[in-house]
Amino acid sequence: MAERCICIHGHFYQPPRENAWLEAIEVQDSAYPYHDWNARITAECYAANAASRILDDQGRIVQIVNNYAKMSFNFGPTLLAWMEEHAPEVYQAVLAADAQSREHFAGHGSALAQAYNHIILPLANRRDQYTQVYWGIRDFEYRFGRKPEGMWLPETAVNLETLQILAELDIRFTILSPYQARRVRAIGDENWEDVSTGTIDPTMAYSLQLAPDRNMVLFFYDGPISHAVAFERLLRSGELFAKRLLGGFADERVRPQLVHIATDGETYGHHQRFGDMALAYALDYIESNQLAQLTNYGAYLAQHPPTHEVEIFENSSWSCAHGIERWKSDCGCRAGRHPDWNQAWRAPLRQTLDWLRDTLAPAYAERIRQVLKEPWEARNDYIGILLDRAPDNYEQFWSQHVVRSLDATEKIHVLKLLEMQRQTMLMYTSCGWFFDELSGLETVQVIQYAGRALQLATELFGDSLEEPFLERLQEAKSNISAHADGRRIYEKFVQPAVLDLNKVAAHYAISSLFEDYPQQAAIFCFAAAQKGYQKTEAGKTKVAVGRAAITSRITLESAVFHFGVVHLGDHNVACGILADVDEKCHQGLLRDLFQSFNTGDFAEVLQVLDKYFEGSIYSLKSLFRDEQRKIFHLILETAVIEAETTYRNLYENHLPLMRFLKGSGSPIPKALYMAGEVVINSALRREFSREELDHQAIQSLLEEADRTDIALDADTLEYALRHQLERLAELLAERPEQFERLEKLAAGIQLVYALPFDVQLRKVQDRHYQLGQSRLPEFKKKAARGDTGASRWVKRFQALSEKLLIRME
Repeated sequence: MAERCICIHGHFYQPPRENAWLEAIEVQDSAYPYHDWNARITAECYAANAASRILDDQGRIVQIVNNYAKMSFNFGPTLLAWMEEHAPEVYQAVLAADAQSREHFAGHGSALAQAYNHIILPLANRRDQYTQVYWGIRDFEYRFGRKPEGMWLPETAVNLETLQILAELDIRFTILSPYQARRVRAIGDENWEDVSTGTIDPTMAYSLQLAPDRNMVLFFYDGPISHAVAFERLLRSGELFAKRLLGGFADERVRPQLVHIATDGETYGHHQRFGDMALAYALDYIESNQLAQLTNYGAYLAQHPPTHEVEIFENSSWSCAHGIERWKSDCGCRAGRHPDWNQAWRAPLRQTLDWLRDTLAPAYAERIRQVLKEPWEARNDYIGILLDRAPDNYEQFWSQHVVRSLDATEKIHVLKLLEMQRQTMLMYTSCGWFFDELSGLETVQVIQYAGRALQLATELFGDSLEEPFLERLQEAKSNISAHADGRRIYEKFVQPAVLDLNKVAAHYAISSLFEDYPQQAAIFCFAAAQKGYQKTEAGKTKVAVGRAAITSRITLESAVFHFGVVHLGDHNVACGILADVDEKCHQGLLRDLFQSFNTGDFAEVLQVLDKYFEGSIYSLKSLFRDEQRKIFHLILETAVIEAETTYRNLYENHLPLMRFLKGSGSPIPKALYMAGEVVINSALRREFSREELDHQAIQSLLEEADRTDIALDADTLEYALRHQLERLAELLAERPEQFERLEKLAAGIQLVYALPFDVQLRKVQDRHYQLGQSRLPEFKKKAARGDTGASRWVKRFQALSEKLLIRME
């Protein structure tokens, strides 16, 4: 029988969600109980696939595997950058999987590169296409330590120019939808076969001739199987999934065959719960039963070069039946939740951004040519600084590109120009057009990137382009009357987010009243250096005066600010900020503000601030969202405690009545029921967050909730207890020989079985499984030699294994 190979490709990607000024994702309430959607999807999908479960017929874990090592995959560069900082363990597992795959697949890694921030390449000009591909390659090399063989094209959107750029940059292959192939023929034949209705044979590689001496290898994934994985719930069973893949082979083919599929990687765990486990089972089922050979694209291509050539439909993609219209017109492709909405906004949005790009590009080139050798080569190499902002990388960049020595001000100017260009590419991230509504999160995000580019342009060139930009954006109409159009959306959601160094200084000053900053502090992508600080308090009121140097770690722009800030209780905060003033003025502020504060004359305190800062006054509204939430929580803590005390008194005083009403079948009055909800859920949340779990107190609260039918806030409570159990598992992993730690974790897991809601124990199981592999054999040997302590440890560990549904052989 001819060789049969299987390759499963996952396209793992999230759009960049970072605030364009902070370079960080702010809290996203829709992702609750997680901080943001990246964090939530990482937990549900990316981490799950790095440690996926294979179960026995009793539902117990028999193996935990890294799916990435046995599949083909690509991760968006901006997502990997986020993971490197916020999910380092998962990030390292992805890198390790590529290294393992090189050992498994004859030196060919399973990771593919991706064009940098997922723009629709055929809709970009050639210059931007080149930078996107180049940045994607450089990012890949930085992370994976090798050159990529293949590259994933965003939305598989393609034209010949895009493929020529890939070939110029030594990319050997990419993956397309079968519906993107137009016609094929055997190499050397004259007659073409029409495959324009998706009928191309997907079990081989194809060559597309780009020039007499240049070609690109194309793989066209199996459309029906890919569709079944993504939309037909094929992942409900790992065995069914494996058999469907095996059904892609045909006995009549007497040549080597590659059955391969491609879907969004998020299908495996986020879109479809437990999809990662179906994937793990299918890979193991195929490999352990020797039903086919698992491979990746690079390994298969090395053994089986193309025997056929292909022509494609240019300006086509995998997610729009109309080519690439979804990202520039109201073509009818939509998410479908609001069938009465239109997407006519897509065209004016793209036209507006094109105008901004084409207006800024020549200004950028003209200005930067004064100090750098070549504008667009400099932009390409800017990726080196984006990947690592170490001083040496800046120096390397200057040495390669400057035409003369630059002073600090000129370097800041150049970095702003380069940042402006980065923002004009980020604003084309494809998700901005994919969904149904102009005011959606993803679309507002790309408009925000445009807003940052506009701000930089004003700082660099003087005249503001914001009004002509908004005149054009106004033509994009929202489906929601309250949002009206693009101008209104920009004014509501983008303008309030605009930052400068003054606002960062205000954030620093206000938050300094509520947390102690070190001399050198990081505030998102800014650095704050304290130059002097004095604070005093009286009851619930506080006042501080100080100086701080605020520096952007992106553009290196810096300024020293002098500030005075006062908290008069509750939400009443006032802060004055000015660029550094002379010492006499600063000492005057210090004297007058503290004197007024110490006499308790708060009206005069505010007058002093107005006098010294000439109306440059900021409030709690000036804080960045995460810090604002944290400070609101501190301010509200007393009020919340008072409210909970009131509810507790109400609940406890009427508890016998509530029990009686339930027992008699009568409804409990809503006011009493709500009081019970607040009291029980608040108490449980506190208990789950304590360093030492009080099992008796928790059990009493659960019983009381059951007796009075109190609804538990499952999302909040599950998240709190989960993190507590993960902490206990980490402590045990650090010192497994401490039996007390094992006992505490076992008691915590026993508690899970008493809850009326499920608790996600994935990380706890991961740590336990790792201990079973690394330390259990050692303890077993000691127990066999008569060590009673080891024997007790093994017995308890195995009992915990049963509770965690892990089969330890």
